[in-house]
Amino acid sequence: MTSQVVTLDLPEPIYQRLRERAAQMQRSIEAEAREALVSAVSDALPDDLEAAIAPMTLLSDAELWQAGRTRLSEAASSQLEELHFKQQSEGLSATEAATEAALLNQYKRVMLIRAQAAALLTQRGHDVSVLLSSV
Repeated sequence: MTSQVVTLDLPEPIYQRLRERAAQMQRSIEAEAREALVSAVSDALPDDLEAAIAPMTLLSDAELWQAGRTRLSEAASSQLEELHFKQQSEGLSATEAATEAALLNQYKRVMLIRAQAAALLTQRGHDVSVLLSSV
């Protein structure tokens, strides 16, 4: 695979985060920036989900811990559960099906963010078992 050299002007806070991450990962700033950029342009996920996790590599550990504890609201969770049971027992109207689909997308987004936060924290040497036990 060929590669291209790109020169970027980064805001100081972004550069500092890259530098800190590179030091934590024992990599060069260039390698860390390349990893963050590759993650940001990956086609593996739908655009909205990719946009949700792409900038996470630049978050501090405290911000990742907070993201790892994110949950679907109690109201949304209850509504999704009710719609799921109703779908199984009697079916859903078009409006209810659309609501269920939207809530399911919210749930997937929350779980993806939690998983990405846990993965990044693990890469940074943290024990994330407390996050995994609170799913």
